Amino acid sequence: FFSAQQSKMTDRSSESKRGFGRGRGGRGRGRGGAPKPAQKDGSGAWVPVTKLGRLVKDRHITSLEQIYRYALPIKESQIIDYFLPSLKDEVVKITPVQKQTTAGQRTRFKAFVVVGDGAGHLGLGVKCAAEVATAIRGAIIVAKLSVVPIRKGYWGNKIGAPHTIPSKVTGKCGSVSVRLVPAPRGTGVVAARAPKKLLQFAGIQDVYTSSTGHTKTLGNFVKATFQAISRTFGYLTPDLWQDIPLGETPYGEFSDYLAQTKKR
Repeated sequence: FFSAQQSKMTDRSSESKRGFGRGRGGRGRGRGGAPKPAQKDGSGAWVPVTKLGRLVKDRHITSLEQIYRYALPIKESQIIDYFLPSLKDEVVKITPVQKQTTAGQRTRFKAFVVVGDGAGHLGLGVKCAAEVATAIRGAIIVAKLSVVPIRKGYWGNKIGAPHTIPSKVTGKCGSVSVRLVPAPRGTGVVAARAPKKLLQFAGIQDVYTSSTGHTKTLGNFVKATFQAISRTFGYLTPDLWQDIPLGETPYGEFSDYLAQTKKR
């Protein structure tokens, strides 16, 4: 009888220590508990943990276009580092955010980071953390995972390399709406400071922009611009009408290789 009572008391004490919220491990903050460290071997090299990562590291997939063609989700930022070693990143904005708790206010930092290679690839990442450096590192990883291809086109005659966007596109986030309009060669990027940075990272040389809404909210302004730029591949012009055979997905093509398990 006494042992049963003692076990009940220990259960209650453990429940009381958990505190409020929906924490599931770690210190009760958020979902999933404390973050797990990345898997690395003794030399510090990348050890892939997904099927796509294994295919990329063993060179069964040789380009990002193969991944985009079959819409395979990218879960490891090292895949982007492998294909785009010249990727640059820049912090667009860092803003403090607060949450009201029983002990008072908890301040964290929200970072907006843009990555791009200036040659048709762009990514935007947003991350919130207790420290600025942690938020920036997390935002860089999120930005790499969200890298999308950017399509370029011409304003008039198709002479030389593509220099602007192929058609008018619009992006919206919150009250902010951003419209991108093709511009003739030599115009430059006619935009505010935040969208200009994204357009330069995407490799677009000439474009007009028009924005409405509360553009002072820089987070929504950047998100609307990124949505507009990523829609350049959403409009199918006649030069993209050729029928490209899709074939089998890489997971099906290399299923025998993926079924093998390496001995540890």
